[in-house]
Amino acid sequence: MILIGLICFLSGVKTDSIVLYMSGIYLGLGLLLRYTVPSHHRKGMQLVKKQDYTGAIPLFEASYAFFTRKSWIDEYRYVTLLSSSRMCYREMALCNIAFCYSQTGEGQRATEYYNQTIMAYPENGIAQSALRMLNSVGK
Repeated sequence: MILIGLICFLSGVKTDSIVLYMSGIYLGLGLLLRYTVPSHHRKGMQLVKKQDYTGAIPLFEASYAFFTRKSWIDEYRYVTLLSSSRMCYREMALCNIAFCYSQTGEGQRATEYYNQTIMAYPENGIAQSALRMLNSVGK
């Protein structure tokens, strides 16, 4: 916000209008970044809402691959995506892949992805709970 304010000030925006311009630019930039950069993730979530779990898996895998190659985007998502999410996109992708496999009856694959999630993110409560549930029903 400070950088946006500085740009507005240096470009000659009137002092009494800077807050309005800053807010508009921040909102527009935030929407643009959230809808373009994590596009695979967003499309995967749309398919999950439609219960197309098989179709969502490759999109979450593509999201995981993208954020692995461009880890700095995910690591600094507070700035690069204006996202305050506590969970990074790679962690979300792994959980979503595992969830999709669990919904398609592939418990073993789901377990593998939940274990991969816990290996990379030991504090992930979603993966821990899902593994306990999968183990209790015998996969």
